[in-house]
Amino acid sequence: MPQAEIGIIGGSGLYSMPGLTKVKEVRLKTPFGAPSDAYVCGTLEGHKVAFLARHGRGHHLLPSELNFRANIHGFKQLGVERIVSISAVGALKEEHKPLDFVIPDQFFDRTRHRVDTFFGNGLVAHIAFADPVCGELAAVVAHACQNVGVVGKLGGTYLCMEGPQFSTKAESNVYRGLGMDVIGMTNLQEAKLAREAELCYVTVAMVTDYDCWHPHHDSVTVDQIIAVLVKNAENAAKVVRQTVADMPPDRSCKCGSALAHAILTNPKKIPPATKKKLKLIVGKYLRPSAKSK
Repeated sequence: MPQAEIGIIGGSGLYSMPGLTKVKEVRLKTPFGAPSDAYVCGTLEGHKVAFLARHGRGHHLLPSELNFRANIHGFKQLGVERIVSISAVGALKEEHKPLDFVIPDQFFDRTRHRVDTFFGNGLVAHIAFADPVCGELAAVVAHACQNVGVVGKLGGTYLCMEGPQFSTKAESNVYRGLGMDVIGMTNLQEAKLAREAELCYVTVAMVTDYDCWHPHHDSVTVDQIIAVLVKNAENAAKVVRQTVADMPPDRSCKCGSALAHAILTNPKKIPPATKKKLKLIVGKYLRPSAKSK
């Protein structure tokens, strides 16, 4: 029996999930090490939910220090099939104002130091990633934004940078020239690993301010940014709660079979240690009867 159906990843400003009942903390060990924090499991709008603070409660993990594999594998261990990820971002277009939410349908990778696959060590798999976000889940989130009165824009590209430093003006203007919509430091690796784990994934990108390209960027005070973070967190909690309430009971997308044609390695050639480590991810495809189904 799964301990949770829906996973929620809280980003900057959202370190807990208001409204959870029957709450219990679950600390997990995964084959990839420890997740960012304990999973806070409970019931929200009649659904079993697991909440994880991406940077740990107290925000003590840099984006480059996050154990993305452990975080996603932990959700899989709990039985989660869908993940709603909340993330603070900067806007690369004037039209995306602070307090707007963007629900991107594309990512662009500018990271350099991160492990972003479960595979290797004798097991090769290549997932399709042309459409990196679950369209079905994104539509539910967009509808939830509309229902609770939050500006939620469906579509756009999230540029994922390495950090922890913010962009130079030269970089920011290049990204704008490429047509990127928002910039953040965390979500691409989550999306890749969620797809490999056959989980639905969507990002709710909360605009905190304009990136450094904007002529008024330097006039924004820390107090103003904090005020936006607080309001964004309040709005995110409303959107997540409505999203959970509106969640259809069954998945009609292809996320749940993302690995069906992705594994290239002959099962007989996969090292036993790798098979054991990835049992939860690929086990159903390596059973003797799997080929005949």
